[in-house]
Amino acid sequence: MSPRRNRPKGVGEPRASADAEPSGRYGGFQSAETWQGEQWSVRHVAGASSMGKRYRCPGCDQEIPSGLAHVVAWPEHSGVDERRHWHKACWNAKDRRTTRVQRSRNAPRY
Repeated sequence: MSPRRNRPKGVGEPRASADAEPSGRYGGFQSAETWQGEQWSVRHVAGASSMGKRYRCPGCDQEIPSGLAHVVAWPEHSGVDERRHWHKACWNAKDRRTTRVQRSRNAPRY
């Protein structure tokens, strides 16, 4: 005997936004966003579909371990060759982050 369901099917399950379309191969949803005056394609990747691969997030410059859900984004005009893998939190905070400037040890901090 299977356990009893206390709610009908479909209630409480996450739904995709109206402009997002399912992307079955990657286990997530793809949508379009505007950032820095450009149109970007954004794909939400499920953690299970990224097994065995590691990526470096351009937002925080930290590694995205394999099996972690993340976001893949690229400008629509350049195509998929410019894809970048982001942590979800880094992608959501991309407008609040400053650019990281690499300085030498003897450079002034101002």
